[in-house]
Amino acid sequence: MENKELSAYFKSIVEQDRCAVVICNLQHEIIYMNNAARERYKKHGELVGTSIFNCHNADSNAKIREVVEWFAKSFENNIVFTYRNDRENKDVYMVALRGENGELIGYYEKHELRNPETMKMYDLS
Repeated sequence: MENKELSAYFKSIVEQDRCAVVICNLQHEIIYMNNAARERYKKHGELVGTSIFNCHNADSNAKIREVVEWFAKSFENNIVFTYRNDRENKDVYMVALRGENGELIGYYEKHELRNPETMKMYDLS
């Protein structure tokens, strides 16, 4: 299957995620937000096409720059735990995005819920 064909599958995977996923290019522009991210940040208006730095304070912006520099230093530098939100019982990460040759092409913010699942197993009703 060609990469073009896989794009729809990858996009669907991200769209179905219940946690926010915000993707940025190396110019720190938000280029994509999944449904969960759009819902979570809707009070801020349309964020796609804007700078991620508009959404964070100066200290966070400095950390974002530091992490992206770290991603660029090695193909092995790919994920950083950035924040624990006890109120929502979730962890937040920055994850490197790499091209076919391993070059850094961007990054994304990934939220991971730590709550036990309340859905019944294999409940198809």
